[in-house]
Order: sequence, then structure tokens, then C-alpha cells
Amino acid sequence: MSKPEVLEKIPMNIVELKYELAIIRKRDGDLTFRGTKTEEYINDFAKLSHKDALDLVKKLQGLNITRLKDNLIHKIVDLMPASVAELKVILQGYTLTVSNADMQKIMGVVKEYVK
Repeated sequence: MSKPEVLEKIPMNIVELKYELAIIRKRDGDLTFRGTKTEEYINDFAKLSHKDALDLVKKLQGLNITRLKDNLIHKIVDLMPASVAELKVILQGYTLTVSNADMQKIMGVVKEYVK
């Protein structure tokens, strides 16, 4: 049995995972049991297109909020908060403080993509 080695850990949002699973399905013809279950879950919860998700990530990174790391940006893209209150709930799970002005900036960018 092979022993896979982790080369790099990069945060990824649901939309990017959906895109990568589509590439794997096209390459291999079929997914494993876990891959199929993951794909079913993602199809229910992915709210953006791949292009929109990449644009949103770039715009959130472009805000240059010092404490907003890539994993949090991808979490915001996954959950797509509709208000500042929802954004606060998402950020409560992490040990960081973001000012109200920065939260307003984040929501200004996210609201462009909320349907």
C-alpha cells in the first residue's frame, strides 16, 4: 500500500473543491465512495460559480485586513453571510478581533455576490 505524503496545506473553499472533484471525475471516470458523498454534499451547499468564488477571494484578500487569513476568507466564501451579525457569528469561532469598519468592508464585498 502506498503512503501518500502531504506536500503542502492550502485552504480551499467548497466551490474550489467542487471544481477539483469534477476534474478528478473527468480524469478517473468515477469517484470513490467518499468522493461521491462529498460531491453530493457540495452540490447542495455550493452557492457560487467557480469564477465568482475566485473573484470574491481576490477581492477579500485585496482589502488587506491584517488579521483576516486565507482560511477565514475561504470560510466566508463557503458560508456567504448576508449581514454583519452573521459575519460576527462566523468569526466568533476563531481567536481574532475584527473592527466593525473592517466587517462593513467585508460585507460590502460579499453583498455583491449574495443572491
